Amino acid sequence: MIFLNNHVLGISWLTSVDVSHKILPTLYILRGKQAGRVPKRWEMKQRIRVAAIIRDEGGVLILKRNRGRSDAPVFWELPTGKIKFGEQPEEAMARSLMEYAGLDAEKVKLRDVITFLAPEGASQLSNLYIIYEVEVKQGEKPEPKERYTAYKYIKDFDQTNVRLNEASATVIEIIDGKTIPGKVSPRGAANSVAINVDGASRGNPGPSGIGWCISDNLGKIIEQDGEFIGFATSRVAEYIAMRNGVDRAIELGYKSVRFFSDSLMVVNQLNGIFTIKNQDIIPIYQDIQQKLSQFDAVSFTHISRTQNHLADHEANLAIDKILKK
Repeated sequence: MIFLNNHVLGISWLTSVDVSHKILPTLYILRGKQAGRVPKRWEMKQRIRVAAIIRDEGGVLILKRNRGRSDAPVFWELPTGKIKFGEQPEEAMARSLMEYAGLDAEKVKLRDVITFLAPEGASQLSNLYIIYEVEVKQGEKPEPKERYTAYKYIKDFDQTNVRLNEASATVIEIIDGKTIPGKVSPRGAANSVAINVDGASRGNPGPSGIGWCISDNLGKIIEQDGEFIGFATSRVAEYIAMRNGVDRAIELGYKSVRFFSDSLMVVNQLNGIFTIKNQDIIPIYQDIQQKLSQFDAVSFTHISRTQNHLADHEANLAIDKILKK
């Protein structure tokens, strides 16, 4: 149990499955459960973090994460830390700033609390971020340590080309109303139309098909269909399926869309987590990216094949219709 300003903030999963305990955030952003079976609480991992908004004349402080692996993408983030056992959140914030940025927090003031769901592999990760406005000693410069390798102050996030991680991008969107350039914001897609897509290949490469299922924010199916695409690999089929989903959304006039796929590769590449190395999918990826500018809000979420069974059925049915002729 975590206490914030003498109020209970945390959750305990140690209850019977039909007892509902409530998180107490000031703002709730849903990014994960948007279609198919809703993940049960005991199936989710939970992450609680404290994050700092530190301002000076140059803007807001962000830190560059240590990549770990040489092929891992480079991400920047707001100063962030875990809450250790026995700590209060504001204590964790002050400790994390000293431990990872060499900054002495003189004033720590609660700004907001946000929660959001995000995919992690095949499961969902529940995030709770406690946001603080922090003042440090005047003239003190950050000294990145351990998890961080560099720092900079960003004055206008609308104009920068830094690559923020998902959590920090969400915080910036909420706190300052900024949208990270080059990325259509997923924030406004929380309660919009859902499009599930899937690609199938018999033989890999072999006869291939794509399937899709469009449903409204209440789960009512609007459209469900499939199409034979010829001879292709499974990864090409998955990408063509996603491009088709984007095309259908544009044709139907949707401006806010949640896309779901059981291909972790496609979802992570479109979210900027994985880099693209296969030449056969680069043109399709680029085509999708160009078309995303026609939306106001878009999210890409990974789900299991079981959750994606309708689109999977349509993709395989399209193949079967051709092979049976």
